[in-house]
Amino acid sequence: MFLLKILKNKYLLVVIGLVVWLLYFDRNDVFTQMELIGKCNKLKTERDYYIAEIEKNKHEIDELQHNMKSLETFAREKYLMKKDNEDIFVFVQK
Repeated sequence: MFLLKILKNKYLLVVIGLVVWLLYFDRNDVFTQMELIGKCNKLKTERDYYIAEIEKNKHEIDELQHNMKSLETFAREKYLMKKDNEDIFVFVQK
């Protein structure tokens, strides 16, 4: 008898229907929102990574512009440059 009274309450039925609609059938349902929150967190992590990489590269550029010893080391390691009286041996790991 109590259950029948609850089921006859049109306001309660409308609220339940609205909640179900918003949870599952709406364009902005709960699952879509969770997916978007995950994407947002992933993008924030990538943003922080790239900001750190930019800072590291700025420091490296500054070091290469002002320190000739580090410029020489960079040229030798990165571009395999050498002086006239030197031989270069490159070890490739498989």
